Amino acid sequence: MIGKVTIGSNFGGVIRYVMQKQEASLLLSEGVRTGKVQAMIEDFNMQRKLNLELTKSVGHISLSWSKQDQARLSPETMTQRALEYMEKMKITATQFILVEHRDKNHPHLHIIYNRVDNQGKTISDQFQKERNHKVCKEITLEYGYHLGKGKQQVNRQQFKGADKLRYELFDAIKAASATAGSWNELRAKLETHGIQTIFKYKSGTSEIQGVSFAKDNLQFKGSKIDRSLSFGKLDAIIHQNQKLAMLQPFRMQPEYLPDSQQERFRPTTFSQHIPDDRILDNLLRPIQQYDHQSTKSSKKKKRRKYLGKSL
Repeated sequence: MIGKVTIGSNFGGVIRYVMQKQEASLLLSEGVRTGKVQAMIEDFNMQRKLNLELTKSVGHISLSWSKQDQARLSPETMTQRALEYMEKMKITATQFILVEHRDKNHPHLHIIYNRVDNQGKTISDQFQKERNHKVCKEITLEYGYHLGKGKQQVNRQQFKGADKLRYELFDAIKAASATAGSWNELRAKLETHGIQTIFKYKSGTSEIQGVSFAKDNLQFKGSKIDRSLSFGKLDAIIHQNQKLAMLQPFRMQPEYLPDSQQERFRPTTFSQHIPDDRILDNLLRPIQQYDHQSTKSSKKKKRRKYLGKSL
């Protein structure tokens, strides 16, 4: 299950959108008349007047499940999951409607709620997107719903604006970082896609603490695009690419087969089963040469000398 959270100021527009969609179905309502769409809009707007200082009083959340969960999600079940979601999101004691849509190939519904609650207080949107991610994951795991395996499997066509750009950045950064041998190289590759790389430095130092990426006047922290794109994760990928580049010349060399006289000078042959990091350690470790023949001869001379004295 995934949720998309937005806030706005126009109850009329969003309610007409969710209610007048083809095959839309009103699952549940609280605190509003449901006979006509216009009556709904009027009731939402009446309560918002209890708190005129709040300009964006419209809360809109879409909840979606995988099409693999279709058979498990009756309208009653979807309603129950939505109510659990709202409670965990601290959206309580206020007007709302739950509307199911069937215009896509996966189950989903829309929650429209009044951010001015029944007492005229504001339902906060602070950290709401972070909480949404956590709550959706909790419900998904609790009921065993299908868990998506990353951004690569997401239907990109459904996104617009900032969400669409976030996925474009994800694709471009993933592809560029796969082969980049330095941050300068990564930055240059991204610039060809119109993407700017912005570093965050520790105050008063040249130590890098984070990285953001910008395009089309929108900027996102790497970790907000995806956790795998934080500065630490990308820096580790770049260092790994550097190690692989160092190993490449050794892998390109033909195998050396020495004769018996040169056996003790035979170079090390790397096994395909040895990890790259261990190969590097072997290359950098000093070699201790030990001449067994010379040592054996020296021992014989000492023994002869000793025996001569005893005679």
